[in-house]
Amino acid sequence: MLWLAGLCLRLTVLAIPPVIPMLHESLALSQAEVGALTSLPVLLLSFAAIPGSFLIARFGAARVMVGGIVLAGVAGALRGAAIDATTLFAATFAMGIGIAVMQPAFPSIVREWTPRRVALATAVYSNGLLVGEAISASLTIPLVLPLVGGNWRTSLVAWSLPVFAIAAITAWHARAHSRRGDGRSARGGTWWPDWRSPLTWRLGLIAGGCSSLYFAANAFLPDYLRQLGRAELIGAALSAINWVQIPASLLLLAFSSRLMPRRWPLVAAGALATIAMIGIAASDGPGVVIWSGVIGFCTAFILILSLALPPMLVDAAHVHSVSAAVFAIGYLCAVVMPVLGGFAWDVTGIPWSAFVPAGAFGIVIVALAMGLDLSRKDGLPLEPALERSNRGPQ
Repeated sequence: MLWLAGLCLRLTVLAIPPVIPMLHESLALSQAEVGALTSLPVLLLSFAAIPGSFLIARFGAARVMVGGIVLAGVAGALRGAAIDATTLFAATFAMGIGIAVMQPAFPSIVREWTPRRVALATAVYSNGLLVGEAISASLTIPLVLPLVGGNWRTSLVAWSLPVFAIAAITAWHARAHSRRGDGRSARGGTWWPDWRSPLTWRLGLIAGGCSSLYFAANAFLPDYLRQLGRAELIGAALSAINWVQIPASLLLLAFSSRLMPRRWPLVAAGALATIAMIGIAASDGPGVVIWSGVIGFCTAFILILSLALPPMLVDAAHVHSVSAAVFAIGYLCAVVMPVLGGFAWDVTGIPWSAFVPAGAFGIVIVALAMGLDLSRKDGLPLEPALERSNRGPQ
């Protein structure tokens, strides 16, 4: 169930890039509008995370997750009815809100439904997230578009159909779980993050470093390879950075109990991601593709570990608020760091300088991970720093 719900976090989002040339022609979008269209959902994942925490505290994690899935499906399909850039952006905005509010619900759901298998459950829904990215991005052109007669509008509707089915299944499962009365619900807990907690910022910046590495590499690899005169490697490099994420999630599925409650996997992944960024800057051929795959593997590894940390370290009543803060900080970094990288390239005129800000974040991940306290008590994780009540707005 968690794997299916995880698909909905990215399935409709990544259905857009394959049809951008058709959108560009049909709606007369500028390049700036195309760029904004692809970055808007990421920005909303940051800005709408805290309202998502409020909704979870008010209505419960399961209801918010189901509602977010439904909103993402409806708005994702409505993009196919867009008559101009304004209506397309409005539908994309609504879709992004749906995904943003349901994302902090997942750690709370994991803590409620599987309190003693947090690591495995997190790896499961994270694998669904990564598979959702891959299948909508890679199957739209060869499979979905031919099935719908090459119509980009209908293809966007088609990707929403499985989302509606998953929402119905999730709602049924959540009701059954509620009747059993298993676990401890996040409903009624505090929703405003404790911004004074060092743990909140530590987890948020680890997630931010991961997102910065991933989005910066995706943003700059095409133009970087063109500058090197190796444009033929663009497809291979982008495929490597995205598809190699899935083996990382499978590794964590297989060894979740051994890898997730430890500091050293985070430290090693952060260090290796930094080395990979240096490798890209120092390569001028197929090495770029290899190092891109390493970045994809490391960022997926860090992403899944960072998603598991709030339900592992925080009391159930605070999981959604801490997770919301982690998403808010993490995805804001994902927007800011590529901008800084582009600014560095513009100022210096050196292509590889675009990777420096995000690459330096890998060192930050190492330092922050080394300071994590992953001690546990009685088989359930506990974070003393958050045992006290949050003092923010209630």
